[in-house]
Amino acid sequence: MEKANILKTTIVCIIGAVGSFVANLFGGWTSDLETLMIMMGIDFAMGLLIAAIWKKSEKSKTGALSSWSAWKGLCRKGVSLLFVLIAHRLDLALGVNYIRTAVIIGFIINELISITENAGIMGVPIPGVITKAIDMLKQRSEGDSNGN
Repeated sequence: MEKANILKTTIVCIIGAVGSFVANLFGGWTSDLETLMIMMGIDFAMGLLIAAIWKKSEKSKTGALSSWSAWKGLCRKGVSLLFVLIAHRLDLALGVNYIRTAVIIGFIINELISITENAGIMGVPIPGVITKAIDMLKQRSEGDSNGN
């Protein structure tokens, strides 16, 4: 029993150390990064639902679930996160603190638009406040990318 606790503690510590290192690379675990990750997860899950249940995915010929399409979607999301990392490094190199935020907001907008489109495919009515939030995020992103 003692060896199991030591092994569990060691594994948890390693995962925590790796997680802290990765979060630090991205500029820390902030609310905007957390929001982006949540939106990415929601969008991916909704894409799977549309393909598996509604069979209306535009990502496959039949509209049904495709492991290749899912893999490509995950790769796209991974590259998006690489751009967040690049943006953070640019912030550090240039001595500013708005590039990362603008990039994250841009990707949040992209995910939110995709989630909204997916909800439309499912037949879910889109609340007006979501449309307004997308517009506000677009304006904020454009302002941040101009250095404001």
